[in-house]
Amino acid sequence: MKLKGNKKYNTQRGSLMVEIIVASAIITMVVIAASVVAQKAVSLSRQSVHQAQAALLLEEGAESVRIVRDNAWSNISSLTAATDYYISFSGGTWVISTTPNQVGIFTRKITFSPAYRDGSQNLSASGTLDSQTSLVSVIVSWTEGGQAVSKTLQFYITDLFS
Repeated sequence: MKLKGNKKYNTQRGSLMVEIIVASAIITMVVIAASVVAQKAVSLSRQSVHQAQAALLLEEGAESVRIVRDNAWSNISSLTAATDYYISFSGGTWVISTTPNQVGIFTRKITFSPAYRDGSQNLSASGTLDSQTSLVSVIVSWTEGGQAVSKTLQFYITDLFS
């Protein structure tokens, strides 16, 4: 003889098991989603810090070139165009050399290009060579997530003291 009560009890027990499985799946998905969001936030935070550090290194590179220029224009005018140079602090001042150096994860290099003036004496891509002015490019590069990243700052520098 079958009892109706037992059938109801078995159905309720099966429903409870399904509810537990569904609840576990939902909790697992929420935990996984939260960990993915946290991981992405950490990655973006690290990238932001590296971008800020690179910006500071670019500015420091520009200031160091100005200091080298202030010490003597020949420190700039004697450099070969389109050659990679590196700066370092030595003997109480900034020096430019061809010896590569790194600042933490960053490599900072400097290149110099000739500057030209048009007929109105404005700086231009072509025209008359201005030996008292040079186009400076400061490049900071590093590896972020397996990819090479670089930032560049370009400016003109002029012999102010001649």
